[in-house]
Amino acid sequence: MTPPLSLSELFPDFHPEWILAEDADLIVVDKPAGLSTHAPEADRIDDVVTRLRAFLRGRGDAEAYLGIHQRLDRDTSGVLLFTRRREANAAVARQFEGRTVQKTYVAAVSGFGDRAPRGTLRHRLVPAPGGAMRAIAEAGAGREDRGAGREDRGAGRKDRGAGREDRGAGGQQKAAGGVLAITRYRLLERRGDRALLELRPETGRTHQLRVQLAAIGLPITGDPLYGGAEAPRLLLHAAELRLEHPATGAAATFRSQLPAAFEAWLAASAVDPYAGGVAVVERAMREAAERRYGVARAGDTTAFRLVHGAGDGLPFVSVDLYGEHLVVSLFGAGEGEPGAPPRDVVLDAAHRLGARGVYLKVRPKHASVIVDARREEFSPRHAVRGESAPEELTVLEHGLPFKVRLGDGLSTGIFLDQRENRRRVRELARGARVLNLFAYTGGFSVAAVAGGARESVTVDVSRGAVAWARENLDAIGADAAAHVVVEADVFPWLKTAAQAGQRFDLIVIDPPSFATTKKSRFSAASDFGALAALAFRLLAPGGRLLACTNHRGIVRAKFRRHLHEAAREAGCDVVQMKDLPDPIDFPSEPGMEPHLKSVLASVGAPPAKAGLPTKGAPPAKAAPPAKGAPRAKAAPPAKGAPARGARRGPAAPGRAPRRGAR
Repeated sequence: MTPPLSLSELFPDFHPEWILAEDADLIVVDKPAGLSTHAPEADRIDDVVTRLRAFLRGRGDAEAYLGIHQRLDRDTSGVLLFTRRREANAAVARQFEGRTVQKTYVAAVSGFGDRAPRGTLRHRLVPAPGGAMRAIAEAGAGREDRGAGREDRGAGRKDRGAGREDRGAGGQQKAAGGVLAITRYRLLERRGDRALLELRPETGRTHQLRVQLAAIGLPITGDPLYGGAEAPRLLLHAAELRLEHPATGAAATFRSQLPAAFEAWLAASAVDPYAGGVAVVERAMREAAERRYGVARAGDTTAFRLVHGAGDGLPFVSVDLYGEHLVVSLFGAGEGEPGAPPRDVVLDAAHRLGARGVYLKVRPKHASVIVDARREEFSPRHAVRGESAPEELTVLEHGLPFKVRLGDGLSTGIFLDQRENRRRVRELARGARVLNLFAYTGGFSVAAVAGGARESVTVDVSRGAVAWARENLDAIGADAAAHVVVEADVFPWLKTAAQAGQRFDLIVIDPPSFATTKKSRFSAASDFGALAALAFRLLAPGGRLLACTNHRGIVRAKFRRHLHEAAREAGCDVVQMKDLPDPIDFPSEPGMEPHLKSVLASVGAPPAKAGLPTKGAPPAKAAPPAKGAPRAKAAPPAKGAPARGARRGPAAPGRAPRRGAR
């Protein structure tokens, strides 16, 4: 059974409370942070323009016309104006292009020091690498800014003249030193080292406020592109917009209330996100759900992460959506210990989101505590709120079916953080021979087959996991002779496959961070390089290796070094090594790297190993196929090699997650 995507009220086209004002000519909205004004990609559905048009059509406006005259950066919140009739465009465009529209922003900065409480910033902006801009102070600007508190009274007249001078060629006149940017600032409030500034740009340039403040040593808090201090979001807010109404010519002012995040940051006090009880936690969950709109409304995915710990403001908690049910995971400290989220508060808040039922997974700080992950204290078999799901159900991911079991231990049968990597494998697999190592229930193999892989080999040490993988492959009609599943320890299997001359066009390695079997222990920190070297030896010329780890102790740079060294050891010529981003539903905690590091390495020349046997020898011993499916042969693992392949659970979110957990 494939359940429908539930909790539809969490993902409306547009929230009516976001509309600040509306008449026949204008509609003004309060844009949340994290929403693009207008996405350039035709298939994107999660930008303001697309969502607002869908909302207007839902109200009965077939045309749902929106004239775009203003844009806000994705991570900037606040007042955003559109025209509702084409006839209103000329009057509004004239004001924006002529810079008679008055825009007021509020920004949070650190280290304001003894600067003047008012000032004018004048820079020339030029493009910089990575999509950023660079600000070059105009001659004399430094002296002007230092004395800006005294001189600002005359700055308006001077800046208005500069505006007229700079408006040539549609307001984008370029001098040798770039385009002119002028911003006036005023100190609103200061507490210790932290301050809120009011900003009034006289020009409208890409990243103008962000780059100008950074240029004077006051990068906006939460702006990693320009060196801002860590924060849950970019603390820049479009607070007010003033212009003449296009129909009447009367002065019109639109204001947006400053988000609570600004006051919380200014207070610089630690906030317990659970102290407000169920209603506050529920609101945080709903805000997190809003950030998943694009995934939820795409129509082809019914399982994804709804809340990812500290990245969504709820440390030590994750909430995963599976159709009509939620799975809540609690990480770290035990119930009642300092830092532990209150279990009943979290579960009650999750249930109020509208799910049919809520399951619970308890993941202690030390994994050694867990002897049997199916024990009721760690993973109750039935829903702890509402109705239980069927013992086995099918969810969709980019249209592909996967069987999951919500009450069967800590893992459900699919690692949701690998959704976009599975999509990439699907795109790369056409005509390829694919190897999926530490395959668990075969998610990458299913994606490869759906993408047109001519052959695949799926390897995992767990008999139950590979049987489950066979069922997932059978569900999409995979030919069992061409797409085999193998119950084997990965390390010896790789050595045997190399001796047999096996070659693959695409290899996926996604091992656990830590694993213990009856024969040995595995740690990604110490063993990943050796694993990658063995995998690189099996790559065909021009092949690709997708390598993943969720070990918290392996940073991206170290992970890439492991892979480069492994490729050299294997004699491979790596022509490209690309970092891959996490899905949008797994946001990182501010200041932390993503829990999942994924790298796609492409090789050019064939391995520099001589005397390898010819291609085509059979893989290792295959696990028993699902009922009715033919058995496939595979080579046995090398004698005496250590066992690998135990799996791990979903990523542990929060400020101090358990290493190796998913």
